[in-house]
Amino acid sequence: MPKSKSVSPEAPKKSRKAAETATPTYEEIALRAYHLYLERGGTPGDPMQDWLQAEQELITSPKKTTRRKTKIVSIAA
Repeated sequence: MPKSKSVSPEAPKKSRKAAETATPTYEEIALRAYHLYLERGGTPGDPMQDWLQAEQELITSPKKTTRRKTKIVSIAA
C-alpha cells in the first residue's frame, strides 16, 4: 500500500515567511515613488533615486494587512 503524503507542520510557516519577504509589485513601487515626488512638493529630482528609495522602503517595511469590513445583517423579528 503506498504511503500517503503528509504535510509537515512547518509548511504554513514557510509560506507565511515567503509572503513576508515577497518583492513589491511594479505598481506599488511606482505609486510610492510618485508619493515621494509629491512629498518633495513636485520639485524636479532624480526619478531613479525616487524609484530605488520607494523599492527599499517597501521591501523593509512590514506589509499592512487589509481588514475586510464585516457585513452586518439585521433580521427583523
